[in-house]
Amino acid sequence: MSRVRLPLAALSLASVSALVLSGCSQSSDASTQAGAGAASAAAATGEKPAPFSKGTVKVALVRQSGAGDYFEQWGNGAKAQAKALGIDLTVYDAQADNAKQATDLSSAINSGAQAIIVDHGFPATIQPEIDQAVKKGIKVVVYDVDQTNKSVVSTEQDDASMAQAVLDVMAKTIGRNTKVGYVNVAGYAALDKRDSVWKKALTANGWTQEFKVGKVTDSTATDNVPLVSAALTQHSDVTGVFAPYDELAKGTVLGVQNKKLQSKVKVFGADVSNADIQNMTAAGSPWVATAGTDPSAVGAAVVRTTALQLAGQLDKSSVEFPAVAITRDFLVKNKIENMDQLRTALPALNLSKVSTADWIPNVAH
Repeated sequence: MSRVRLPLAALSLASVSALVLSGCSQSSDASTQAGAGAASAAAATGEKPAPFSKGTVKVALVRQSGAGDYFEQWGNGAKAQAKALGIDLTVYDAQADNAKQATDLSSAINSGAQAIIVDHGFPATIQPEIDQAVKKGIKVVVYDVDQTNKSVVSTEQDDASMAQAVLDVMAKTIGRNTKVGYVNVAGYAALDKRDSVWKKALTANGWTQEFKVGKVTDSTATDNVPLVSAALTQHSDVTGVFAPYDELAKGTVLGVQNKKLQSKVKVFGADVSNADIQNMTAAGSPWVATAGTDPSAVGAAVVRTTALQLAGQLDKSSVEFPAVAITRDFLVKNKIENMDQLRTALPALNLSKVSTADWIPNVAH
């Protein structure tokens, strides 16, 4: 989510805590100062504009993270880019607690931050605080949050292209006019966009959806195993299952394996991380395709977007990060075991040219 990701990310019914997706993790009530990332930064050549020319710039990152390493990588990318820019980044993480995220956002507003990045979240809970931040003259950039304030810059994975990329692989793999399953949850921006593409794919390919299950919790993968297992008990004749968030996909994989259907039922997910790669490349894995962005690169790009907004150099109100299809066959053929190797093998994941300027050191992951 995330992904989801939502990661990941990073999403459930409106009454459930927001996370998508893309991919999600959380700190304690006290905010934590962002440390150094593992990435290196290419030196900037241009002269720093205000406010960066005047010293350290204070920025708050208010997160709603969830299970899986997607969100950890996203955060590491954001921290590394912030450090390279000389940003004093304070991180808050509500970890699927909507009320806490609203409190965190209020704390960020009162902390003296010149900009606030909101990473995922439940719109109804945080919209009032977002509006309050804007009223106080604080620059606000959101990632994977459906909000209504026109002064806020929105950033997100291109969730429609992500879903389409993996569904194109699914269509080639299982063919037309076959029975399929679906594991997803409504009420989260990223997952709802992926759902819209799924509905079109159902019609276009003549697929029959035999079941839909899914929920998002603080243990999404584990908690979806019994749901998928039960669905497969009744519908073991499906040939493919689409689970458009990596934690949902992990639970789906385990459900398929529990029913010993991995030779018959293929899983198609979304988002990518180290854990996802290991899951896909495991012997006999039914997870044959996913689509995603590099979470570290996305986190860094969101911070660069915020820097441009602070400097008055951002000429758009939204920024999208394109997704890339990734198959199990590709990972196995190229002996890819982690995100570092995937970045080398798939240059399309590199977002170094997104939201940049000659005065911004570009973080290489």
